[in-house]
Amino acid sequence: MSSTSVVAALAPYGWDDAWADAFAPFATEGLLPGRVVRVDRGQCDVVTAGGVLRADTAFVTPHDPLRVVCTGDWVAVEPGGTPRYVRTYLPRRTAFVRSTSSKRSEGQILAANVDHAVVALSLAVELDLGRVERFLALAWESGAQPVVVLTKADLVPDPAVLAHLVQDVETAAPGVPVLTASALHGEGLGPLVALTGGSTSVLLGASGAGKSTLANALVGADVMDVRATRDMDGKGRHTTTTRNLLALPGGGVLIDTPGLRGVGLWDAGTGVGQVFAEIEELGADCRFHDCAHEAEPGCAVLAALACGDLPQRRLDSYRKLLRENQRIIAKTDARLRAEIRRDWKRKGAQGRAALDAKQGKLRF
Repeated sequence: MSSTSVVAALAPYGWDDAWADAFAPFATEGLLPGRVVRVDRGQCDVVTAGGVLRADTAFVTPHDPLRVVCTGDWVAVEPGGTPRYVRTYLPRRTAFVRSTSSKRSEGQILAANVDHAVVALSLAVELDLGRVERFLALAWESGAQPVVVLTKADLVPDPAVLAHLVQDVETAAPGVPVLTASALHGEGLGPLVALTGGSTSVLLGASGAGKSTLANALVGADVMDVRATRDMDGKGRHTTTTRNLLALPGGGVLIDTPGLRGVGLWDAGTGVGQVFAEIEELGADCRFHDCAHEAEPGCAVLAALACGDLPQRRLDSYRKLLRENQRIIAKTDARLRAEIRRDWKRKGAQGRAALDAKQGKLRF
């Protein structure tokens, strides 16, 4: 098959000159380029210039869970054989990774080579801004551009109330577009299509956030099953059980994902810093370069908190995500573990000294 036909067939899925250059060594071996559209128990569906192929991933099953074949990967697949094998995947441009809920806290890659991370939040339930910040930290860390979509906007008919909710989310998502949409009624989809068209987007959110309904509306067909949320709490039922890459009619692709109950950070220090950019900027003006923003003199963060420029909720969330991220990193970084233990001991000693001083005791 000629390179021209390959480009024509795969360009709608994101194939470009840079991917062609990366694949060139495998082309000389007679392997086919393709993009993974679904992974299921050691097997994957790969879209190639000749159509969708079923292939085995046994050649790409390392012990590192972050290096397994993932939806969104560009791969080199055998042209024939039974079974047909994926030989390797091309170096990823971006990767959306979260920590698993296991005690080992391993990383889990949800999608690869993503340009936009679309975080869906349902307006049928009370907004959890802390969860928004957690999603956005992972999105920024992945290298993708985050986008927040407030779904089921038809359930908030008062424009003033809707504007207030958007403003709340914008406060928790500096530098991130915040859109509203009612996929069920086909309203508000234009801005999202314009923003993500021609690129690869991954759709993220909890069960019941309306991801599958939104995916169907964007694709223009009922490609994903949809179920109603529970009346008692607005929570959804898992209708999507695998990550699926869907071609969009206007160009580009969408990766739909199962509802995420847990959104653990995974080495996302840079992402946390971007979500809380205003706190990071304030921290640059603190008297001490290693200020912890707790009780240090000359702390610009605490000064902003005291005068009302910085909400207490934002600072609490920032501290929580930083602590969680440190714990994750410390599991594989002995030096950081030692630093954290020393910090705990120092704070414990300070607390005991403060208590003794309050009670009029002296320690020798």
